[in-house]
Amino acid sequence: MWFFISLPSFASTAETEVAVWPAKTSYRFVTVEGKRIFYREAGEQHKQTIVLLHGYPSSSHSYRELIPLLSGRYHVIAPDYLGSGYSERPDPAIQKYTFNLLAEHVSGLLDTLNVTRFTLYIQDFGAPVGFRMLLNNSYHLEALIVQNGNAYLDGLTPARQTFFKAANKDRSRQKLEQLYTFTGEQAIVNNQYLRDVQAAPEKMNPDSWSHDLHFLHSEKDRLIQVQLLQDYYNNVLDYPLWQAYLRKYQPPTLIVWGKKDPAFIAAGAQAYLRDVPNAELNLLDAGHFAVEEKPVEIAKYITHFMQQLIKGDGRH
Repeated sequence: MWFFISLPSFASTAETEVAVWPAKTSYRFVTVEGKRIFYREAGEQHKQTIVLLHGYPSSSHSYRELIPLLSGRYHVIAPDYLGSGYSERPDPAIQKYTFNLLAEHVSGLLDTLNVTRFTLYIQDFGAPVGFRMLLNNSYHLEALIVQNGNAYLDGLTPARQTFFKAANKDRSRQKLEQLYTFTGEQAIVNNQYLRDVQAAPEKMNPDSWSHDLHFLHSEKDRLIQVQLLQDYYNNVLDYPLWQAYLRKYQPPTLIVWGKKDPAFIAAGAQAYLRDVPNAELNLLDAGHFAVEEKPVEIAKYITHFMQQLIKGDGRH
């Protein structure tokens, strides 16, 4: 199987890219701070590296279609966070899960692999993980790709802001039980994956939620995600720090945002332009899991963006 990417509608002048074969994806583990971290890797390491950070309630599995579309041209790494997918999952009664913890382990993975320069793709939970990495390692970033990953209050409705604050502040048994229900099968299938594709549910591969639910089968697994939902409000409080980072460093930025997402609304995509006015903004006819719905379209945008990045650096 090969992929021919033609981009006349994505560039100011029509251009046709050379067809490329995808590279074989490898499935690996490394030990970071004594914990086994799983990651998918494809492509040649001397090429540009793209690091794909997944959201909730998923894992690197969510990029199973995007990776082959990119791996013929780029070195691609997609990790599972500590506590997600195939990565180790310490008992949440002993190990408190926070976004700082997840970021530390992804950074440790990249350090172990000697990845010193990369483009970061952030989606959902991937945004707080990614920005925490960048605040500690700003010199590593080559470019930023944002897909339904919030860094602005504009992207959260007042009701959702209230939800995240209550999840953080209210530690009652009743609130814990409510958050726990969000990690169950009905919530994952209908309130996550199928929520935004009700008119065409066949777009969503059932492997998506089947894979996620496999790793949410125990109470401990679900409580890991509950702890992250409780911690999410700290991300909201840190938004100004992330915005200051964008203003200071002005990273080349591509935004590919599913505009039908009612959780992280499209105003959150447009808000990035306040701090990185030269960012490329594309609102897709998709929902929160846009990479599940439109992986080819997203790959086209990324390919064109990355090629412009090379030209801008004067690299060949």
